Formats: sequence, C-alpha cells, structure tokens
Amino acid sequence: MKRWMCCLALLWAIGAQAYDRITGAPFASRSEVIATQGMAATSQPLATQVALDILKQGGSAVDAAIAANAMLGLVEPTGSGIGGDLFAIVWDAKTKRLYGLNASGRSPQSLKKSVFAEQGLTRIPSFGPLPVSVPGAVDGWFELHKKFGVLPVQDILTPAIRYAKQGFPVSELIAYYWQKNAQRIGQYDGFADTFMPGGKVPQKGDIFKNPHLANTYEKIATGGAEAFYKGDIARRIAAYMKEQGGYLTYADLAQHTSQWVEPVSTNYRGYDVWELPPNGQGIAALQILNILENYDIEGMGFDSARYIHTFVEAKKLAFEDRAKYYADPDFNQIPVDWLISKKYARQRMSLIVPDAPASRLDAGRYEGDTVYLTVADSAGNMVSLIQSNYRGMGSGMTPPELGFVLQNRGELFTMQAGHFNEYAPGKRPFHTIIPAFVTLNGKPWLSFGVMGGATQPQMHAQILVNLIDFGMNLQEAGDAPRILHSGSSSPTGERMSGVGQVHLENGFSAQTRRELLEMGHTLAPKLGVYGGYQAIMHDAERGVYMGASESRKDGQAAGY
Repeated sequence: MKRWMCCLALLWAIGAQAYDRITGAPFASRSEVIATQGMAATSQPLATQVALDILKQGGSAVDAAIAANAMLGLVEPTGSGIGGDLFAIVWDAKTKRLYGLNASGRSPQSLKKSVFAEQGLTRIPSFGPLPVSVPGAVDGWFELHKKFGVLPVQDILTPAIRYAKQGFPVSELIAYYWQKNAQRIGQYDGFADTFMPGGKVPQKGDIFKNPHLANTYEKIATGGAEAFYKGDIARRIAAYMKEQGGYLTYADLAQHTSQWVEPVSTNYRGYDVWELPPNGQGIAALQILNILENYDIEGMGFDSARYIHTFVEAKKLAFEDRAKYYADPDFNQIPVDWLISKKYARQRMSLIVPDAPASRLDAGRYEGDTVYLTVADSAGNMVSLIQSNYRGMGSGMTPPELGFVLQNRGELFTMQAGHFNEYAPGKRPFHTIIPAFVTLNGKPWLSFGVMGGATQPQMHAQILVNLIDFGMNLQEAGDAPRILHSGSSSPTGERMSGVGQVHLENGFSAQTRRELLEMGHTLAPKLGVYGGYQAIMHDAERGVYMGASESRKDGQAAGY
C-alpha cells in the first residue's frame, strides 16, 4: 500500500509539473462535475450515490447529507461514525440565510481533573476510556432534520441499513487505514468482534457487513434521538464504559444537547467566508485570510517562495491565537469579533518579516481522521457537514453489538491550569473539524471543507486563495499542491519551538524549495497530512451546481 501511494504521488507530481510547463494552466485530475437539479460530494462513491438517491426521492439537501453521513459511518469507519461529533452550516433557500449547528459532546460529569493526576497522567491519553466524550452526531442528525428535513428518517437511513446487512466492497485506501487503526486499538474489547471478522482486518475488495450497526440504525430510525441517548443504546454504552473503567454514564448521554450557533465571517476580496465559532478552529481560516488580504498574493505567484513564506507566517500568527483562545464558549469569554477583525489582522501582520521565518510568537492581546461532505438540492438549499471520531476510528471503546467505536475527542483538552481549554467535567473540548461556506453578494457561492486535523484551516484558506487569487476552477483548487506547516503552539498546551516544519506537496519547484531554505525555513523530509477536499459551487446566473472531490482519496462528486 505504501508503495502504491508513493507511486501515485510521484505520478501526480510529474503530471502536475508537466501540464503546467506545457500549457501554463493549473493541474486538475478531472473536470468539474456540473448539474442542475442536485449535487453531492463525499469521500466515498457509495455515500455520494446514496445522497443522490435521496435527492431523487424528493429529499432535501439535509436529508441527503444525513443519509450520506450514515453511509460513511459504515463504509468509511476509519474517519467517521455515530460514536463521534458533527458540525454543519446550512444555507436555507426559503429564509435566504445561513444556520450553524454545533453537535459536539461534552466530557463526562463524573470524570474529575484529579483522576488524571491520580493515574500519573499529565495529559489525556489518545486511546482507551479516558478520552471518550459524549457522541453528538446522532443528535445533530435529528436537529438538522427537525429544521430542514423532508423525508421520514426511516427512509433516509434505509440505504445505509441495507448496505450494512448485505455488505459492501472495501476500497484499497480505506483498507489501508483500517489496518493502521486495528494495530492501535484492535486489542480493546468489542473492536475485533465488529471490525475484524474472522479475526482479520478486511482487505481491498473484501465484502464487509456490519449487522450490529444495521440494528442500531434501525433503532434510531424508529425511535429517534431518544433511542440513542435515553434508550437501550445509551444503557449499553454506559454499561460497557463502566466495565472498561471509563466515566461516560447514562446520565451524560441523556443530558446531551446540540447547539444552534450563528456562523461568523470575514470578507476576502469581495467574498464573505463563513465559519463556525469556537469550540472549533474555523476562525483560524478567517484570521489567515485577513492577513493575506493585505498582500498581492496573485502577483507573488502560486509556485513562489514569497507566497509560501507569507502564508506560513500568517498561519503561525493565527495558530498562536488558536492555542490560547479557542475553547468551549460556555466556559470562557472568547473574543471572536476581535480575533477576526481587519484591524487586528493589520496589527498582527506587522510581525511578519519578509525574508525570515519566525521562531517564537505570542498570542495577540485582546483589546475589548474525519469525513467531510456537502450536498445541494433543486430548491437551492446547501449543506456543509463534517463529522469525525477524531483519531481515525476513535478511542477503541466499542460497545458490544452496536457496530461503532466511541470517539477520543477528549484528548484535545489541556491539563494546564487557567488555560481556556483546561479540562473540566461537562465541557466541550477544542475541536478540529470545521465546515465552511462562502456567499457572494448575499447569495450562496461555495459549500466546502477539507478534513484533516490542524490541516483544515490551512487548507480552507488555500482553497480560497487558489480560487480567488490564482483563478483556478473548483477541481483545480483542490488538486493543486498544498502547503502545510506543523510545529505551531497548540490548544493542548504545546508551545512553538523553532520555526516548525513546512511540508510541501509534490508539484512545487526545486527553485522555490531552495529559496525557502535560504530564508531559514525547515522543509519536512516526509509528506504531511494534506486532508480530504469536497466542494459544491453554485452559479446563480446560469442555475447550475459545480462539484469537485478529493483526488487523494476515494471521493466522488456527482449530480443529476
């Protein structure tokens, strides 16, 4: 699998560079998908087809998004599932406005901070019972459906239930990540019973069935969110967690609620870019764009050391604020308006040295694995939805006969006393998963996202720079080589030490790499995690949708 991925990356890089030299145009793996009645873009073709089927049955964009998310929990458990959380931004054609949903769960009420000290832990572990927080995805489905759904939930979940019973063929990429996850969490009780039939991880082309998940979906379809949070499913989860030495209880599940929030925005060269406020990291993309707007990015050129340097330094500045301020707003007064203001961006950009990378920065002073999918329907509704268990398949905690793994999102708290993101019972951890949306002149223009941890705000900004500054089309903007910086300060307490590492995807020139090294940047020796992109653009003048999907994964954009 490693050899296959390396060969693909090499061929992609050679193709990108050759295409650019011959034609002067950006590289694209395929043309954009164009349709009039509806569009879906997800990270797995079967999920995309399920979404389209729901649209053709008269379902709304939200109906189709829920169906696709349920399907991804089956066919791509390496990045999603109902053991995790969900965030969404919805454009409602009737009210002509955006709605934001934060469906992230809270830490167990009985898990006191002192427990970690008693166990000799200075940070929350990645796996096992301690990083488990309440899974918010199912409640998110029903909140979305209550406001924007058309078809009955039973009809929406029927395709995923059918596939779970009959089975589906596992793709090569998902099989690879499945194996990696099994090596990390396969020892936990319940995991092998569900995800390693016959004691083996499914291989490429194997037909995998998950009858336990089918039963769970059927209970949710008939019993609603209460079946998950207050019924037999909740009791099974609570009993299993107690057996494993965990702290998530029936009461934690029964008390869970999602939250409708107002999306926040900045204007980037005439385009209104929308993200959700913390406890997610979406506003980091807005902060990066606010800084970049002060530079002639188009004049610098895509494959230039000046552009990459400016982008990386803007990212570092935004991530210092991310490390300090981004946390659960129910526990802190977070200065979102100030952080995403143009005035603040101008102050911060003064710290960028034109030809040298910063090795130490501080947050500004306040003055006052994951899946992403997007769907659009014939009525003009669009939904940008992201959902995750955090680290791949999650904590490893797999309650018996339910068909899913519980998330390990609680790992993203810090133990640092007084920190905005300090662990506390009943608190939502800092979140990495972020949906995005762009409007133009008050109308929907783009629903998009790029899954992948700290990659996400960096790629949100890059996608928009590719579209707006460099004039790429929707597929080109996702296929273009990506820039990733690692080593910034983190909401979990780590501080930036040195200049960090710049990961450049294949396709950037040797000359650009040399110039960055001469400036003092450190180039990473290995490829980074560049994320998974899905997007739908709305052309209001011609009445068409354009779709694009991630060429680095199994994704598919399709319409009708």
